[in-house]
Order: sequence, then C-alpha cells, then structure tokens
Amino acid sequence: MSVALRAQLFLFLISLSSRMGISRYIEDNEAADGLYSLLSLDQKRESDDFIVRRPLRCLDMLATDGYFTFVASQPQLACAAFIIAEPSEVISLELSDVNIDCSAGDFIKMFDGWVLKGEKFPSRQDHQLPLNQRYTDYCSSAAPGATSRSSQNVAMIFFRIHSPDSGFTLTVKKLHNPFPCNIMSQSPEGSFTMVIPHQRRNCSFSIIYPVEIRLTDLSLGQAISNELSPQKQVWTDCSGSGDYVEMLGGNGVDTSMMFPIADLCFSLSGLAQMKIGCDNSVVRLVSSGNYINRVSFQYRLLEQRELPKTRENALDNFCSVE
Repeated sequence: MSVALRAQLFLFLISLSSRMGISRYIEDNEAADGLYSLLSLDQKRESDDFIVRRPLRCLDMLATDGYFTFVASQPQLACAAFIIAEPSEVISLELSDVNIDCSAGDFIKMFDGWVLKGEKFPSRQDHQLPLNQRYTDYCSSAAPGATSRSSQNVAMIFFRIHSPDSGFTLTVKKLHNPFPCNIMSQSPEGSFTMVIPHQRRNCSFSIIYPVEIRLTDLSLGQAISNELSPQKQVWTDCSGSGDYVEMLGGNGVDTSMMFPIADLCFSLSGLAQMKIGCDNSVVRLVSSGNYINRVSFQYRLLEQRELPKTRENALDNFCSVE
C-alpha cells in the first residue's frame, strides 16, 4: 500500500470517526503530526524490513506488524485504532504491559472487524460469529493478558484511560488466510478473486471509494436459464437463489444497510461492469454451501468527471450509479 493511498484512507477514517464521537478528543495538530509520523514510519517499514516500534495514538491506523505503546498524558476517554492487513491476511492482536484501572472505568476492547458511524463491518449477516463474541474485553478477561484474532483483514481496538502515565502495548501480527472473506480494500484499484468452498456463508469485498467494477469471471453451482438476455440477467432479482453475487453501494460500511445495485445468479465468462458513485462500493458473494462458488473482478477509482450527478431528495439515488 503506497504512502499516498494510506494517507487517503486514514483521512477518510478520521472524517468518518469524527461523526461517531472519537476525534473530538484529539487536537488537530496532534492528528496531523500523527498522520505524517505514521506515514513516514510505514514507508521506512516497507523499505527496510524491520519490526516497527512506535507510540500508539488516541486515533490511529496501523497497517504493519509491530509493537505499539500507548501512554496517556491526560485523560483519554474515547480512543480507537483501526488495523488493516492485505486481503489475504488476518490479524492477531495481543495486549501486554497493561497498566489501567478497570474499576475506575478504564477499558481496552478489541473488535473483530471495524465500527464506523455505529455501523459494523462485516455486518451481522456476513460474519460467522455473533456480535458479542466479536469483542474481547481486557477488563473481563481472567487471563493476565488478552489476545484476539480477526476473521478478516481488518480489526479494531477501543480504549478509555483516565489517569496520566497509564497505558499498554499492542502487538500486531498478520497471518496468511487461504480463503479470504469479508475484505476491506486498502486501494481504490486492483483485482481480486473470492472463493467460497462448500460453505454456507456470505463474503463481501468492500472498496471505500467510488469505483468502476468489472466482473471478469463468475462460477456458481446453480445457474438460471441462459435464455435471458445479458442485460436482463444482470438486473434479475436473485434473492430467491441460494448462490449469487450482488453489487452494493452506500455511504457506510454495513453491507446490510447498503443499496442493492445489481445481482447475478448465473455463471459468467466475460465482462460485466458498472460504475458505482458511492463512498463504499461492494462485491458480495452469497453461497448456499452446496457448491464451490467463485467471482473474479477488477476495480478502479472513478475520475471526477465520471461521477454521476445526484438528484436531490431521491432516496433511491443517494449515490448515483450507471
């Protein structure tokens, strides 16, 4: 992930988190200093291949393995760090050297996914664990330390610390995932293949940018009649099928709250493409568990001139597509 793209993603997260009440506790100059320090350290990590050791900030984004230490200089009542890995990786988190007072209201919680504006990624419908099992609460843990392993390439940590000089160290390790599911893309352009091998589950690939998506290959165990014209097939309602792919658009991260744009429930060899002018564009693969389902696609960032104009007060056009 390039420094420029990481900056864009981090600034986007700051924008979103400000609406959920985190960044109001952070001074503007501290956030800016933290951003440039983060970028320079990650750039050094990419070039020198060493283990990162650096301070953790009240609002932070981590994209590398390493050791990140937070020490409060003043009461910090609403802090969060977003952790992201490559699409084919999951994230291991471990707390150590913890010095907080749980009885005074301090806490450290790790979350399997991301929470933005009150929305969760992956959604309840797409994650295999119930919501309460996706949280790891240090203050409720019987063990002296706490560990958590994500189910996808993003994870998150929330913490509240009242007393100065209190803090903890967070160890981040990224591990290989042979069958990635529910991915948050670090980049606004690229290509990917999602595979669900005989599992009853839903997998989504989320791109936090307005993009053009091109489906290049789709293999589903259950096909519909080939008599339909290609255009009608693209827009056919596949909700009754147990195996299909859909494209979603929206301005949050919860796929269950996003606008369904198109779905396909037939195997496809060739190009089907669509421009989605939303803050978040998603390819979602739904599987009955009876087959090996696969979807391959490419995506690229829309240029400013390509963004469709929205009509005011049109609920079904809140992020235009074409």
